[in-house]
Amino acid sequence: MSWDVPLTDVVITPEDRRAVAECLEGGWLTMGPRTRRFEAALEQWTGASHAVTVSSGTAALHLAARALDLGPGDEVVVPALTFVATANAVRYTGARPVLCDVESSVRPNLDAAAVERCLGPRTRAVIAVHLCGYPVDLGPVAELCEARGIALVEDAAQAIGAELWPGRQAGTAGRLGCLSFFSKKQLCVGEGGAVLTADEELAARVRSLRSHAMTSGTWDRHTGHAASYDVIDLGYNYRLDEPRAALGAARLPRLREDIERRRAAVHRYRAALADTPGLTLMWTEEDVARSSHYAFPVLFESGDARRRVRTQLASRGIQTTRYPVLHSFTALAPLAAPGSLPAAEAAADRHLALPLSSHTEDDTVDRVAAAVRDALAQG
Repeated sequence: MSWDVPLTDVVITPEDRRAVAECLEGGWLTMGPRTRRFEAALEQWTGASHAVTVSSGTAALHLAARALDLGPGDEVVVPALTFVATANAVRYTGARPVLCDVESSVRPNLDAAAVERCLGPRTRAVIAVHLCGYPVDLGPVAELCEARGIALVEDAAQAIGAELWPGRQAGTAGRLGCLSFFSKKQLCVGEGGAVLTADEELAARVRSLRSHAMTSGTWDRHTGHAASYDVIDLGYNYRLDEPRAALGAARLPRLREDIERRRAAVHRYRAALADTPGLTLMWTEEDVARSSHYAFPVLFESGDARRRVRTQLASRGIQTTRYPVLHSFTALAPLAAPGSLPAAEAAADRHLALPLSSHTEDDTVDRVAAAVRDALAQG
């Protein structure tokens, strides 16, 4: 189906094309000097001590779990409302995800009270997901984890550039933070991700594991800095390639401006939909100010209303999406019983994400908002 208003849009600039073309013309495509320059730029932009790029956000989460030595018998607290990669990264290690409810259907992030209810003697880590770019109130969660000796991992796959508190970005407060550069993300290169950490040993472990745990890389051997290599652990082929690193480095200087354009579109949506009967705006104005706005979800009175509005919008060529709870999937159903995580389940059933990108125009926002109001009025 061809959408008149797609969920998101990616604009590739002449600068982006030149950066990738120069890489292709140079003839070196696997992980090398452009990857390291992109990592250095990410460190400067995010404020992280170490940024290790990888092949996807899922790879970032998996390597974070491996770096913490998670394994069979361990438990990791994960919000029930998140993308499946958050839980799967835990499962890859043999550890068990423990699904946690969220604060509320209107503000569907982890909070310390919900996390504490899920802790047990086998809990080794908590993964805090900054859903849709809206940061978790991380201070109390971090204090709880520190008091219990539990590792805090931030899933900031949807939240690069979000502000935890003044001067601290999402992904830089936990022991490890995970970013994604997937096509719909604020900083997109197609596929890719990164692990952020202030811990030099964890960074070194992630760097090793992303490339088969080899003691030297192809670029090192190509440039004469190593003649051979050893393999010192069970590693993976999770490297980011040079063309994507070049594209990421070209796009990164525009990221702050892109986020501000997303925020402007969100403000316009919120103004247009405020006081709409049958619709609730999610998160608070303070949350909006700190978000990096991966997506703009709104909440309806029921799942039936959400489905009706989505059908009406699709008939007008407007694409939308939603996030199911993890235990609604066949493979993850054993993790929690239906009805056991009511806030997450209500948010999943009743929310709908409307079109949003850094290039969403005012007239597009107005058109989508009007279509939502019309669909609700017809109900």
